[in-house]
Amino acid sequence: MLDVGVIGVGALGQHHARLYATLPDVHLVGVCDVRADVGQAVADRYGVEYFADWHQLATRVSAVSLAVPTREHCALATALLSQGKHVLVEKPIAVTLEEADRMITAAEQAGVWLQVGHLERFNPALQAAQALVRTPRFFEIDRLNVFTPRSLDIDVVADVMIHDLDLLRWFVTAPVATIHAVGVPALTDKVDIASARIEFADGCVANVTASRVSLEKVRKLRCFHLGGYISVDCLAQQVTALEVERSSERQPQPMIASRPVSVVAVEPLRAELEHFIACIRTGQRPLVDGQAGRAALELALQVTEAIAAHARRAGLMPSLMFQSNN
Repeated sequence: MLDVGVIGVGALGQHHARLYATLPDVHLVGVCDVRADVGQAVADRYGVEYFADWHQLATRVSAVSLAVPTREHCALATALLSQGKHVLVEKPIAVTLEEADRMITAAEQAGVWLQVGHLERFNPALQAAQALVRTPRFFEIDRLNVFTPRSLDIDVVADVMIHDLDLLRWFVTAPVATIHAVGVPALTDKVDIASARIEFADGCVANVTASRVSLEKVRKLRCFHLGGYISVDCLAQQVTALEVERSSERQPQPMIASRPVSVVAVEPLRAELEHFIACIRTGQRPLVDGQAGRAALELALQVTEAIAAHARRAGLMPSLMFQSNN
């Protein structure tokens, strides 16, 4: 039985608690939140203990899900990792690359796992698509959210777009060559809508759009790759795959043929937590380890700087829209 806890049980952390309470051979010891009423309510819901002090929870567990504001990730994660606790930290891994490096170093020195919560890697539709893509040439990705008053300590790039930036780092192995990006605030003092064009050294290009003030929720990825096209509806967990059938003596003209793609629907967060537990038990390296989380953060920071550079060229600076995420 593996003893686990959750620190931060707000909009997302409460679902970590919900799922841990159902996983076999996993014991949810308790939850911690600075808001006593919120923490106690989640603890009561799953019949576990509420801890006002995370230090007390840490003494009782071997692993922790950390779902607190991004600005608190580094301090809490490094403290937990240094105590020999495995940590699954929600995305983005940290505010700065220096903070991410401290977290990675703490995990390595303690010999424990640091996993970052880029849960789209555990979406079965995206896993199926990633296995099919051969030499990607062009991506069109849209991720639109209805506004909710959460994660407002960071901009839409770090909050929303970073999911797709991580997916690009998963699909494309070539380094980034150039980035052009624009973004504007809408309902907050940070960028709420952003669009980026990312060109990779191998010629692959990605157009990525993210919004947290949309009227509808959209999660779509489309990829043209060597010999075909793949479209993924991440919410419906559906994949459409088309392949080019080359011309031949029997078929003088190339044709487009549909390829069936079977996807077994699962809850990505459940799959992510199961993977975290399995890595602890077997010693397998997490699919999204600290280095992967750092790579996604690095690309997000580059996109944010490209947005700021565009604003400066357009004479929009200084502006509240580029306040630090700290």
